[in-house]
Amino acid sequence: MLDTLRRLIQELNLARNLDQALGLIVRRVKEISGAEVCSVFLAEPDGRHYVLKASDGLGPESIGRIRLGRDEGLVGLVARRAEPVNLEDAPLHPQFRYFPDSGEERYHAFLGVPIIHHREVVGVLVVQRTEARVFDEESVTLLVTVAAQLAGAIAHAELSGELNGYGDAHPAEETSRVARGQPGAPGVTFGTARVRYPFADIHAIPDRPGEDVDHELAEFDAAVKAVRAEIAQLSQRMTDSLPAEERALFDVYALMLDSDSFTGVTRERIRAGNWAPGALRQTIEEHEEVFRNMENDYLRERVEDIRDLGRRLLMHLQTEKAEEHTYPDKTILVGEEVTATMLAEVPQDRLVGVVSVRGSRTSHVAILARALGIPAVMGVTELPVGRIDDAELIVDGYAGRVFIEPPPHVTAEYRRLADEEASFSAELHELRDLPSATLDGTHIPLYVNTGLLADLTPTTESGAEGVGLYRTEFPFMIRNRFPGEEEQRRIYRQVLEAFAPRPVVLRTLDVGGDKALPYFPIEEDNPFLGWRGIRITLDHPEIFLVQVRAMMRASEGLGNLNILLPMISDVAELHDSLALIHQAHDELLEEGLALPMPRVGVMIEVPSAVYQAGSLARRVDFLSIGTNDLTQYLLAVDRNNPRVADLYDSLHPAVIRAMLQVVESARVHGKPVSVCGEMAGDPAAAILLVGMGIESLSMSVASLPRVKWVIRNLSRERANEILSNVLVMEEVDDIRAYLHRTLEEAGMGGLLRAGK
Repeated sequence: MLDTLRRLIQELNLARNLDQALGLIVRRVKEISGAEVCSVFLAEPDGRHYVLKASDGLGPESIGRIRLGRDEGLVGLVARRAEPVNLEDAPLHPQFRYFPDSGEERYHAFLGVPIIHHREVVGVLVVQRTEARVFDEESVTLLVTVAAQLAGAIAHAELSGELNGYGDAHPAEETSRVARGQPGAPGVTFGTARVRYPFADIHAIPDRPGEDVDHELAEFDAAVKAVRAEIAQLSQRMTDSLPAEERALFDVYALMLDSDSFTGVTRERIRAGNWAPGALRQTIEEHEEVFRNMENDYLRERVEDIRDLGRRLLMHLQTEKAEEHTYPDKTILVGEEVTATMLAEVPQDRLVGVVSVRGSRTSHVAILARALGIPAVMGVTELPVGRIDDAELIVDGYAGRVFIEPPPHVTAEYRRLADEEASFSAELHELRDLPSATLDGTHIPLYVNTGLLADLTPTTESGAEGVGLYRTEFPFMIRNRFPGEEEQRRIYRQVLEAFAPRPVVLRTLDVGGDKALPYFPIEEDNPFLGWRGIRITLDHPEIFLVQVRAMMRASEGLGNLNILLPMISDVAELHDSLALIHQAHDELLEEGLALPMPRVGVMIEVPSAVYQAGSLARRVDFLSIGTNDLTQYLLAVDRNNPRVADLYDSLHPAVIRAMLQVVESARVHGKPVSVCGEMAGDPAAAILLVGMGIESLSMSVASLPRVKWVIRNLSRERANEILSNVLVMEEVDDIRAYLHRTLEEAGMGGLLRAGK
């Protein structure tokens, strides 16, 4: 049973459309469970009715015609309860409803389980049989497992348009397909989806029209020829190592490459209009299904050989196409996991938006998008990536929504909002040269977070009073080796000079977690609790010393360098870090450089640092709260996991109280506290930070004007009053609603476009 179920789920995951998935489900579940009927009812867009969408056992004419209300029949009972209903004799149940054309009058036993997606019942999976006997527990667990898998397929179908027009009351042209994720970078944009996919991942390949059939055929034939030569070479190399019967596998590969059922069918698919990689993917999936359905275990395992052959062909196709990437004038980059390198490959004058299935607003690609001023939505887990290439999209980076092929009325409304946004941004731009001070005269410097040299010009022109966080890992990440001391010095010098005499905070190398160096691999089961940040550089003082020396040398004659230490979790780590910084400073003095000792600060981003904030503050010049990681660790929520994205919120009462404790601990020792996490760029959260007594805020360039507006329209006294009200609240939704209401009442509702 377990093996059969595993194969069923694999088949379901590879289904290219909903009809294929549903047909597979009703056929295979009926067979596995020993039932005589298996049916799937799906909710209409209004959520009030369920329609028979597929069945193996009921009359074919019933499909699409049987329609039940949410409170109607046994299907309605399952939907309302949101739990399995297992009946010995269904016709005796008071809620049983009989449909004359269905042929179900002879069936007694009934088992229905809800298909639930994001807490909503999107359908009901039903099995029936003539014998009046409840289904056993194994059958119940089977249906629950299958229903859980089917929920994802239904969500994908809805977004890819397969359910458009489903139900007379919701014609396709009026239905909005909306994928929900997390806000990654603010703004609204319109453009064309261009899907990027991992190298040699056959199942990630999207369907895409082939612009030149002859060219696609030529590329495929060239890939076949290259793989045929590879296989012949591999077979020859193994002549002395393997017996003839074992080498026969290579002959099988060669035969497949010459077969009409493999290469011939792929060519036909190319001629039918699909590009070569998409046609190859279709053929591989078709062969996989055939092999998985075989009874013989040995033959079933040969599915891996099919995949291997497919990967080899795909690698050659992708190599051929690597230089052919074409991007529309308004490209919205879409992928399972959009990376910084993918972002960099798109011409900047064409890139208008980013959408990623994985990641969050604190992922580095989201941070880069904000630095570039490009709207982004992250963690869009329901997005049918393989089916939306070239689709027209609207990306709402405020609310974290992606509209696929939006209807005219949605486009018109977003155009209106975009015009309002442009007008509002123009108003905010006028604040650039005005001071960031509260109504009662408290100056709160606003700094920017950056990590790109290309970002310096817009940053210096933004009205920022300095750099509150320069992420030094980016120069490390884009190279194939550790940058040398002089190389680093030149980079840091550009940043320090661009802002002198304004302060610049350079954070020492912070890799690990979701930031990997290709030439310094770190393989861990739980990287966010592992070897990262200061832990790595203290274990490798040669890396730390070179970087700190480069920073100090870059500051010669400027005097605006501040060094920030990431991921400090105890006083011992700080002691060791300070010792190395002083060592580097002493070495440079011995070399004849007259360099003052820079100010040194600690990032507060782990719970242990919160409780030792006073001890840390006593030993350094300033503290900087990194709310991204602090929120993650306090709430035990992986900030890159879209499944728990709704639980990640820096306005959680625990995060607010922890930050207040840090400020109060630092105040005892007369040390300033800044905030450099994404919370600093949230206009609503800025009210609380001002109330806490945070001395400065650092954020993305795009967020700076909005936060300045808040500060200039708020007194410190009022901020303290708002903070006091928030501290007695116990739920994050209440806190956010209160802050939004406060901004609205103060006439600053334009800052809350995300909620509109």
